[in-house]
Amino acid sequence: MRKLFDLALTVNGTRHEQAVEPRTLLSDFLRHDLGLTGTHVGCEHGVCGACTVLLDGEPVRSCLLFAVQAHGHSVTTVEGLGAIDQLHPVQEAFRQAHGVQCGFCTPGILTTVVAFLEGNPDPSEEEIREALSGNLCRCTGYQHIVDAVRLAAQTSKTAHEQPAR
Repeated sequence: MRKLFDLALTVNGTRHEQAVEPRTLLSDFLRHDLGLTGTHVGCEHGVCGACTVLLDGEPVRSCLLFAVQAHGHSVTTVEGLGAIDQLHPVQEAFRQAHGVQCGFCTPGILTTVVAFLEGNPDPSEEEIREALSGNLCRCTGYQHIVDAVRLAAQTSKTAHEQPAR
């Protein structure tokens, strides 16, 4: 008889309660059980960063975590960042700066950058490159991605500097 775990967590603002096998990876739970296919699985070793999601606001590799480790926590996937008609500012910056090629690595990069800019709203290029060092992209030389992060930081900074009306 298979032993199941009663998992309860919040994903993209929605509470989910479901019985899962204790060995179910968080990436598999998100993709297969919840249908959130924006979380991509590349290397399955935590090296490429394509599966990065936010766990209580911190970037984590969902291919290295069991779903049960997220019990009681909040997970944000790329689907939870924005919507087609209302992109998250980081998503919009990537669109404007052409920071997307094939898109496979993009969800992990976006979630990484959202958390990075929360902690460092005015990063240097060196800090941006360091923050992105755990996300591999085979399509670009990273310059458009770095430009997109700079644009997102500048846009956010400008928005915060606007006087209240």
